[in-house]
Amino acid sequence: MIRRLLPLLLALLLTACANVSRMEGDQVVNDRLAVHVTDAWNKVSDPWDVDPYDTWTQEGIPLDHLRFWGGVRPGQVLMTRPAVFTRAADAKDVRVPTFRPGLSPEKLVSLFEELYATAGVVTVTRVEPTVFAGQKGVRFELTLERRSDDLEMRGVGWVAVRNDAAHGEELYAATFVAPKLSFFNRLLPMAESVVKSAHIREAPRRS
Repeated sequence: MIRRLLPLLLALLLTACANVSRMEGDQVVNDRLAVHVTDAWNKVSDPWDVDPYDTWTQEGIPLDHLRFWGGVRPGQVLMTRPAVFTRAADAKDVRVPTFRPGLSPEKLVSLFEELYATAGVVTVTRVEPTVFAGQKGVRFELTLERRSDDLEMRGVGWVAVRNDAAHGEELYAATFVAPKLSFFNRLLPMAESVVKSAHIREAPRRS
């Protein structure tokens, strides 16, 4: 029991050390993905590492998170390499999902399956066409059995690729993950409200 609680306690400690700011109104991710926030969220920034996505939460990172990727370009990773405490000490190096041009919708979803597999056992349960940030894309649902504490999580994601005249293909995405019981169903409408407002800002032209 104590061994199961240690990763959660460590996660809570790291969250306490992180920078937390309240997000309301119009917000922009990576200068490219704009969203509007009606119900306030808390943005969490890790002072020790810089992730290629923004992380927002309602109840705290161990319990829920809403992530946004804005304008990921070919060759860029979707996550930093996970910390050692999130996996077994003798485990092989984790494969870090990297965006490449020309990926099919199924391959795009696989990037996020790889991303969340660093935290536990992932099963993609549904994939369907959607429109995200004004672009044709896919919406997917997943379950995650979190390795650190055996907590059952549910997740939903949206991903689309836009061909930018100056920079080529760019990936835009959002994911929301929370415990299957109580938190997911309660917080999902708030996450969907932000996601539905997403639109892409034009990149600065190269001089």
